[in-house]
Amino acid sequence: MQAPTAGSVVLAAILLKMGGYGFLRFSLPMFPVASDILAPLVFWLSAIAIVYTSLVAMMQEDMKKLVAYSSVAHMGFVTMGIFAANQQGVDGAIFQMISHGFISGALFLIVGVIYDRMHTREIDAYGGLVNRMPAFALIFMLFTMANVGLPGTSGFIGEILTLVGIFQVNTWVAAVAATGVILSAGYALWLYRRVVMGDLIKESLKSITDMSRREKWIFAPLVAATLILGVYPALVLDVTGSSVAALLGKYQTALTEAEGLLRLAAK
Repeated sequence: MQAPTAGSVVLAAILLKMGGYGFLRFSLPMFPVASDILAPLVFWLSAIAIVYTSLVAMMQEDMKKLVAYSSVAHMGFVTMGIFAANQQGVDGAIFQMISHGFISGALFLIVGVIYDRMHTREIDAYGGLVNRMPAFALIFMLFTMANVGLPGTSGFIGEILTLVGIFQVNTWVAAVAATGVILSAGYALWLYRRVVMGDLIKESLKSITDMSRREKWIFAPLVAATLILGVYPALVLDVTGSSVAALLGKYQTALTEAEGLLRLAAK
């Protein structure tokens, strides 16, 4: 939260994915037995993270804090999908990491746009921005819906795939994690309503200017990626699918061999 806008975008959109990459690159292929044994723990930690951080996000009065907690909540789907260790779960986790990079980065940039103008991130300092900043309101709405997981955006594909993957393994975890989708709609729409909708009452906002051409061009590739991946996810899934299948094949082979060794030791 204390980082400048560019720093927050790099941290949330890129560096946050290093944890997921580590699980895929090291935990599953190098420690398959330990990953299998500890998977239920990771499932419940992920589900708790999704619900708890969503509830914390709903209590925030600082826009950047709310987006930061939302970012952490959505990464819970990633760890959950990875340790489901099936095609849908891991595909969904990888897709969610890519999608989250676009959506979370864009939300931090959105906060940065109005912070540069008003020098405050307090939600109560805003309201009715649609009357002065229609382009900003439109882009903010798109990424709010993507953050919620609206069908047609990349946020939906990642979440539904990970939920399908975890449902095949543990239905209770899937049910708890699914409540995070409802909670995300709560805090995201609450933020949008308080910042953008309503009458422009505050005097300090009556001279605020809409997004410049440079700012619109910055958002253009993020908007395009969010919508294109939401409509045509095969752009990512066709690339990652074979690698995921190979990873899971080695993972299952290692588990089978470990079970065989345990049977021999028992005899």
